[in-house]
Amino acid sequence: MSMLTPPGMGGKYRITGDVYPRMRRPHRRRRIVLGAAAAVLVLGAAGWGTLQLVDVFSGGDEKTTNAAGKQADCKAAPKAKPTATPGARTAGGAPLPKPAQITVNVYNATPRAGLAKTTADELKKRGFVIGKVGNAPVAYDKKVPGSALLLGSPGATKGAFSVVGTQLKAATTKVDARTTADVDLIIGTAFKTLDPKAAADAALVALNKPKPVPGRC
Repeated sequence: MSMLTPPGMGGKYRITGDVYPRMRRPHRRRRIVLGAAAAVLVLGAAGWGTLQLVDVFSGGDEKTTNAAGKQADCKAAPKAKPTATPGARTAGGAPLPKPAQITVNVYNATPRAGLAKTTADELKKRGFVIGKVGNAPVAYDKKVPGSALLLGSPGATKGAFSVVGTQLKAATTKVDARTTADVDLIIGTAFKTLDPKAAADAALVALNKPKPVPGRC
């Protein structure tokens, strides 16, 4: 019998050489691991249930109901369609003027002849009222380097400049001491032509489109 063989053990349990009896892990450790995992799951479920109860009593359902109701109202509300009818308003609350309500004086500040008349004729076709047509006053003759200058009273900044500006987006604006509602369009050196009618009409529609109120659909 080998010296490694405990007393009383023989036969198949006899240890000879490098052969040792296999020892199985006790089932007790496995039961402990499974029990610990089950406890973690139970505690997690209990914590989640507690959070749900807190959310209910703190108004979580009310927030969800309000959000769902608001979404339903937004879906039910009819969407506004783009229209060429002025819907936007000036800073003072008055509606923007229509082209037919704006008198435009067209002046040519360039050496090129005929620009004032051809421009005035095109503006008339687009619905504007044409006032005076001719060469620019001495103060501006050959002194407008850009495409055009819109000149008018301080009141023109509340709507007239914006409406006329849809016909020539590169135009700059300036106010003077006049008290009348007419607007001067002074053609500058860089002028080529008015914006295409389709582009000008689209710009006018966008200008008159009512802006959405913050917080609404």
